[in-house]
Amino acid sequence: MELTWRKSSYSGSSGGECVEVADLTPCLAVRDSKNPELGTLTLSPKAYAAFIGYVGRSSVA
Repeated sequence: MELTWRKSSYSGSSGGECVEVADLTPCLAVRDSKNPELGTLTLSPKAYAAFIGYVGRSSVA
């Protein structure tokens, strides 16, 4: 199955760290855009929303 990966508009073009997301209905796949060969995380929509919420309010971002 060929996935269509999309990168956040917040990533810019400076080559910084970023994640990419692909639709795996009913789940989402997440990977490191700089090291896609390291694999993916498969998350439910609820888990993905929790992940994005955490990153958005922490110093991890």
